Amino acid sequence: MALLYSLIEKVFDMKTINLLFPGQGSQYVGMAKELLHKESNQPLITQINERLGFNLAALMLEGPEEKLKLTQFTQPAIVLHSYLIFIELKKALEKNNIEIGNVLGHSVGEYSALVACGSLTIHDALSAVHQRGIFMQKAVPEGKGKMLAVLKVPKEKVEKGCKECSLEDQKVMPANYNSPSQIVVSGDSAACDRLSDWLSDNISEPYKIIELKVSAPFHSSLMKPAARNLEKFIKNMKLESNILPYIANVDARKYEHSTSPEIIKSNLINQVAGSVLWTQSFMKLSEDQHCFEVGPGKTLMGLGRSINRNIKVSPTDGVDINKLI
Repeated sequence: MALLYSLIEKVFDMKTINLLFPGQGSQYVGMAKELLHKESNQPLITQINERLGFNLAALMLEGPEEKLKLTQFTQPAIVLHSYLIFIELKKALEKNNIEIGNVLGHSVGEYSALVACGSLTIHDALSAVHQRGIFMQKAVPEGKGKMLAVLKVPKEKVEKGCKECSLEDQKVMPANYNSPSQIVVSGDSAACDRLSDWLSDNISEPYKIIELKVSAPFHSSLMKPAARNLEKFIKNMKLESNILPYIANVDARKYEHSTSPEIIKSNLINQVAGSVLWTQSFMKLSEDQHCFEVGPGKTLMGLGRSINRNIKVSPTDGVDINKLI
């Protein structure tokens, strides 16, 4: 029996579930292998490759890993993987009369969430995140920025440290509120170094700092040029009002169905240089509703346990999707 079948059985007595869509860092060579080889998906994959101008499916299946890690390729790979799982999951949910309550995604995962709630087509979402990745990579010269994962430091301390270590032309700020014990900061390399020193001087309890191996300081003010370029791109895209509630990264606000497409566009633009309020967003979910992590990996399940263990999150990656048909 496929894993996803067993997950569905566990929530069969529930009327509503939430869908969580992962972001950058969850990709891996060989991702979505069975789904990409599935015969019924071939027309869609051909269309996607033609529209993007490169073979996304081959990159996901074969790598090389270094190319897959480049953000302009990572982002569409994650969104496509999430979408292919979503269309299978949706069939299983409908078969069992289970409704989708809320959708939310971590950073680029918000695009996957917006596809799930009917605001974006998969083709437009993939085009947008490919361009988003290009804009983000080009926004900052190599070596100018950094991202640090700060572990076991209260958010108030992290925020205070960022404020005290930022200058007008050298800023560091919280990029991802991943969990109460994990906040990623992002910004100018010199400001990040000052923050490391500040934490050493001001935090007496055990903590840890890990420099992330990323190609740019995402979700910081250094991404403002990328946000401006994305605004021009998204301005010409057609978005629809959402048919399901979604919780946005930028403000952790729940946007009910029929939200204006212009508001959704604004959220996506502001997200590029703004903080991902994942902890705050996850806390908006009800404890009596099961969640599925729809996409590669199990990162969001781990974060969910750190935020609120009473909210059950089950991953769906690695499922034999053919057994769902």
